[in-house]
Amino acid sequence: MEQAIRIFLVDDHTLVREGLTSLLRTQPDFDVVGEAADGAEALERLEEARPDLVLMDIRMPAMDGIEATRRIKARWPTVRVVMLTYSEEEENLFEAVKAGAEGYLLKDLETATFFSFLRRVFRGEVPISGVMAAKILHELAGRRAGRPAHGALPPAPAETLTAREREVLELVSQGATNQQIADELHISENTVRNHLRNVLSKLHMNNRTQAAAYALRQGWIGPGAGERR
Repeated sequence: MEQAIRIFLVDDHTLVREGLTSLLRTQPDFDVVGEAADGAEALERLEEARPDLVLMDIRMPAMDGIEATRRIKARWPTVRVVMLTYSEEEENLFEAVKAGAEGYLLKDLETATFFSFLRRVFRGEVPISGVMAAKILHELAGRRAGRPAHGALPPAPAETLTAREREVLELVSQGATNQQIADELHISENTVRNHLRNVLSKLHMNNRTQAAAYALRQGWIGPGAGERR
């Protein structure tokens, strides 16, 4: 049996943490290694817990999930952070992506979908939900129409993506898994991973969610991208 995924929970509601702990422990490949009631407490406990993945609420006292994520990624860049919240506000979504979160989940997910998402995040195969992709596109359209942005993304890098890298990133933005991307483009899954590593290196991004959001904003992928190239 493969080593279990070590998960740390951060939520200011005790019942939520207890419920998530009970749920996650029904799966043999999940191991809940700690919990905290806010971001500040999480930062104190993570060194000892050494999780692979942090499930992070957004709105908490002392230190909210966005700031905690930013600090976690700065100190432990290999730890994957997934925001778990009731909020669908676009500002929260974009702030989470900019802070380095690998995923953004709503708490009304079906259990099987929730488990699947966490496993994919752990493998570095970060899916973007249809809802998240739609909100990114909505924000993109608003920015082009002159609406103020929720926050500036990094300036465009000098390096540009190849046509194949853009195809891969387009499928990432649609929530495709590495295997689905490989099947669609008739390449191996290992080649997909290589393309994604190149994309992250060129864009100076921490994860594929950030890269997809940035590429959408730049107009490299999404509606009408073919006409702009």
